[in-house]
Amino acid sequence: MHPSLFVVAVVSPSVTAAEACGSLRSARPEGHVYSINQQARGYSAQHTWQRKYFAGVVGGDVAAALLGAGVAFFARFGDLNDHSQVYALGMIAMPVLWLAALGLSRAFESRYLFVGTEEYQRVVHAAIALTAAVAVVSYGLELPTSRVFVLIAIPTAASASIASRFALRKLLHRMRRRGRCMKRVVLIGHESSVAALIVQLRRERYHGLGVVAVCLPTARAEGALLEFDTRVRGTFDRVAEAVAAERADTVIVLSCPELDGRALRRLAWSLERSEVDLIVASALVDVAGDRTTIRPVDGLPMLHLDHANLTGVRRWAKNTVDRIGAALMLLALSPLLLVAAFLVRCTSPGPALFRQERIGKDGQPFTIWKFRTMYVDAERRLAHLSHRNESDGVLFKMKEDPRVTAVGKYLRRFSIDEFPQLVNVLRGDMSLVGPRPPLATEVAAYEADMRRRLAVKPGMTGLWQVSGRSDLPWEEAVRLDLRYVEHWTLSLDFVILLRTVTAILRPRGAY
Repeated sequence: MHPSLFVVAVVSPSVTAAEACGSLRSARPEGHVYSINQQARGYSAQHTWQRKYFAGVVGGDVAAALLGAGVAFFARFGDLNDHSQVYALGMIAMPVLWLAALGLSRAFESRYLFVGTEEYQRVVHAAIALTAAVAVVSYGLELPTSRVFVLIAIPTAASASIASRFALRKLLHRMRRRGRCMKRVVLIGHESSVAALIVQLRRERYHGLGVVAVCLPTARAEGALLEFDTRVRGTFDRVAEAVAAERADTVIVLSCPELDGRALRRLAWSLERSEVDLIVASALVDVAGDRTTIRPVDGLPMLHLDHANLTGVRRWAKNTVDRIGAALMLLALSPLLLVAAFLVRCTSPGPALFRQERIGKDGQPFTIWKFRTMYVDAERRLAHLSHRNESDGVLFKMKEDPRVTAVGKYLRRFSIDEFPQLVNVLRGDMSLVGPRPPLATEVAAYEADMRRRLAVKPGMTGLWQVSGRSDLPWEEAVRLDLRYVEHWTLSLDFVILLRTVTAILRPRGAY
């Protein structure tokens, strides 16, 4: 799941359909059961887009397998001959083997398909498993399998599958920004928590969760929800009616003391026949994920929380990838860097590069490098512009900042002014991905929790940069940085780097 919303599905395997139906009848009149059954038919109609999406995923994987087999065949043999006829038949079998490997790796499960990096990781796992299986079978049966064919076909198929799934997901996210392909959600919880989640889901519509109604401890809104047009459908014991009335297909329960294990179990029973998804938004949303495991203790399930990965082999691997990546990017971008430096020098007085002290890992200061995008007297003029600050935090942000040069606007628009920081990454002061490198004055104004951002190296890009850049509220930017510190993985870094490319091409939030 994408790091911005962690959810845990609630299941009750020990409850039979008959028991659930009996419990429902005892709690609600017979007519209410009929309305829930009508809701089940609405649920099926509303999820036609999911079936089409799944068909597109399967079709893309089949095409990827054929592409991989075709590329490998012609790269290894060139044309069809007596020696290559067996591999020509392998081209036909490749889609079946590839779909089987993806299925065994659970790459088709809906929990992974729409957001997050897990879907792509499943594809990679399938490729590794299929390669290993082919190697074992070939060795065990002493088959003269071409290693070149296998080592080209499977990675090509995996890359093409990831590309097709990424394209489908971006298309889905574009449709969700227009309000289509959304799940109809009933939220349950206290008013302040419900309002906060509504704000987040409306900002991050790619999750596909559209709130249509809420159920509160009281029968009506009295505070934060008064600013929204979301309907209040009664108290917690009216959830089933709210689902039926709104034709909802998802119920999200926020942490609250009124909804304990017994209440959640009864709620699951009441929704079981309607095929409505029941989701619990964990109170551990910012520290959960891969770091949590459920371990039984004397029959009682306990949620164990592992510490964040701040040191060790994985951090060493990250540092190695950072420095190799920075060196390669400096070589590839050197012509662009020279042109940018030339334009800065020619269009305004002053040096091409801007140096500034920033605070890095463990609070250690370092000198950051950027292309100069402002006039040389920008710091002196800041005091006269402080009253026009458009940020709600410790940063100074202003869309039409008069201190920015004409060339500087374009450098900021495409984030070219940040490219000299590749030298900082090469030196080890920064990482390619990480929290934003703060000023000493900003760190001095940090609250206690914010200092957690200093536990890792700052990055050239990060979660908050790809989630809205300067348009994000300060509190949200800090939350995303803290989430990155808690949930860092190499695969997440790779996804953030890919999203950075699309964020650079969008004008939103670039100032």
